[in-house]
Amino acid sequence: MILCQDFTLHTHTNLFDGKNTAVEMINAAKKCGMVAIGISNHFIVHPDISTTKSYAAAQRGEYAKMYMSNFNDTIYEFLRHYEELRQIAEHESIKVLCGMEVDFFDSRDWQNGFEKALKILKPDYIIGSGHFIEYGGTLCNIHDMANAEADEREKMLHEYWKKISRIARSGFFNWLAHLDLPKKRDLGRDEKWRDDEERAVRAIAESNARIEINAKGFTLSCKEAYPSPRILKMVADADIPVLISDDAHSVDQVCRNFEDAELLINEFDIKKRVQLTDFS
Repeated sequence: MILCQDFTLHTHTNLFDGKNTAVEMINAAKKCGMVAIGISNHFIVHPDISTTKSYAAAQRGEYAKMYMSNFNDTIYEFLRHYEELRQIAEHESIKVLCGMEVDFFDSRDWQNGFEKALKILKPDYIIGSGHFIEYGGTLCNIHDMANAEADEREKMLHEYWKKISRIARSGFFNWLAHLDLPKKRDLGRDEKWRDDEERAVRAIAESNARIEINAKGFTLSCKEAYPSPRILKMVADADIPVLISDDAHSVDQVCRNFEDAELLINEFDIKKRVQLTDFS
């Protein structure tokens, strides 16, 4: 099968929570026949991030740089990271782009800090993500949702989908990642979530935003890409542009399942594709 998409932009390195160096990831992309790769490590800044269970796990896993409590430290780490990438790019046969996968937060302080970071860092593209929601005065992620009582879990999932709409409307992001991420913990699969999903997809369309088909762990037989077939039908009907992402955290994950994702795009008759020229 000939792939329509010959670039991969949602990848991570061992400076954050990936397993391999930037050079190793770039070499893996070249072996797959890609003409470009973007490195998009996590940009997660919140003053209360150290109170989360995820932060403790990151400390144990030696990838604490992906969770920061202030923008100055994050900007410092990303400046060093981007400097290395741009030096590597000068000697590469494929295009190497500097991206970031950003968790959006609603506060004015966060938005001011993020705007400052963008002026300094000048990333080639920005992925919008919702790994965290602010609920009940605390930061929670999908694992916290899964462990909550049923009533609280439902309220948290409603808040999650509201946040997806706010991410789209913020105007900060080139595309949104793994829309139905709670599915990772088997949450929000049934039809009762259709209304929440439709509102989020409508916000994406009205904002002229784009989404990824995140093929992480995907097989065509069970259609476990993010987003689900139910949401992909909405995306196709709303004529929202898509790109394929591998969300690669190691070299063996680069370009994984791209062919199945292409089949999925054809199955749902998705017409609009995000092009590499949108970022370069």
